Amino acid sequence: MAETDLYLPLKAFMEAAGYSVKGEVNGCDLVGVKEGDPPVVVVCEMKLAFNLELVMQGVQRATFCDEVWLAASASKTRRGREFDARFRNLCRRLGFGLIAVSEMGTIDVIVAPFAATPRKDAKRRSRLLDEHKRRVGDPQKGGGRGKPIMTAYRQDCIVCATALLAGPQSPKQLKALVVRAPTILRSNVYGWFVRESRGVYGLTELGRAAVVPPQT
Repeated sequence: MAETDLYLPLKAFMEAAGYSVKGEVNGCDLVGVKEGDPPVVVVCEMKLAFNLELVMQGVQRATFCDEVWLAASASKTRRGREFDARFRNLCRRLGFGLIAVSEMGTIDVIVAPFAATPRKDAKRRSRLLDEHKRRVGDPQKGGGRGKPIMTAYRQDCIVCATALLAGPQSPKQLKALVVRAPTILRSNVYGWFVRESRGVYGLTELGRAAVVPPQT
């Protein structure tokens, strides 16, 4: 079982509780947002087994979300940390929820978060909410490592590059599709865009390859 195998059962669990869920948002495995004023933000971090590193991740996330859940693959024996009273008590003291996910995708809530975690890092919370809101759909399973993340910014770059397949265009033209198109073209983070003439941009070969499927 891989960490990404835990994601869909956890997503379904959080969605059933009324959250809009997306994976790999600003370094968090799973982020759930429930609309309100202010919105409620839940972060769930995943590992194949409950360990101290998972708890440390939860402590870091607690500074900018309302609720922290720690999830791991359910132990096949009673020797897993989820059966250790000391580990459960530590999570209770921190206010973290614990979830074990079976190979069949069954969710077992071992510890429920007892109270909202105080928010301290307002800027990071704002960035997390902004990325969650901007990202179209949920293109990334939480728990993946070593692969490019389909961020909202990358999605916007793809929209711009796809539009430029028809020919060079100005930032103003592309802004009708993507509000931050002028910034995307100027920054050219991925090397996809090239200035053809004053105020007109086209695609590089790298940009074309990013949006045109390879011929088979």
